Amino acid sequence: MRIFQTLRFVLSIAMATLAGSAHADSAQRYCPDFLAVKGAPAPTHRGELTFSPYTHHWSQNPEHKKVVLVAVDEQLPGDRLCGVSFFSNSFGQPSVYVYAGQQYNHLLGVPELFAKVTVGLMYGYVAPYENKVPLNYKGFNPAIIPAVGYKLTPHDSVQMKFLGNAALMFSYGRQF
Repeated sequence: MRIFQTLRFVLSIAMATLAGSAHADSAQRYCPDFLAVKGAPAPTHRGELTFSPYTHHWSQNPEHKKVVLVAVDEQLPGDRLCGVSFFSNSFGQPSVYVYAGQQYNHLLGVPELFAKVTVGLMYGYVAPYENKVPLNYKGFNPAIIPAVGYKLTPHDSVQMKFLGNAALMFSYGRQF
């Protein structure tokens, strides 16, 4: 229950930040400039807020807890992005993932279909679950997360994130 209160608090901060950024100078960026593709067209939207209420684990482990995620991405020229996600991991531990990535639009010639790949640093798998993710050092580990999504409207999408051989995460994204 505590994790849901924490996620609700993080979501309220994210929404307040997004509301403020809508009025901010459009040149203001939070992601490092080197991530953007020089000369590429500007993105059609500033960022994306993602919420995941459900994750399907491939194995049935009685220690698994409900996974809930809230993420905020900033879109960059060249279909690149960076962001942060806050989530309760599979064992109920508060966790965070800071990442950069690439989005591939019009996948297989379908305008609404897209794929994303993010690479970053995750923190949260600590004792006694530190061995549940590879290359974990004191709760920190690298992560690569591929996803496939479908745009329902110009601003709304559903996505599936592939969490290695552990799970499949389902999420909703709202571009702003």
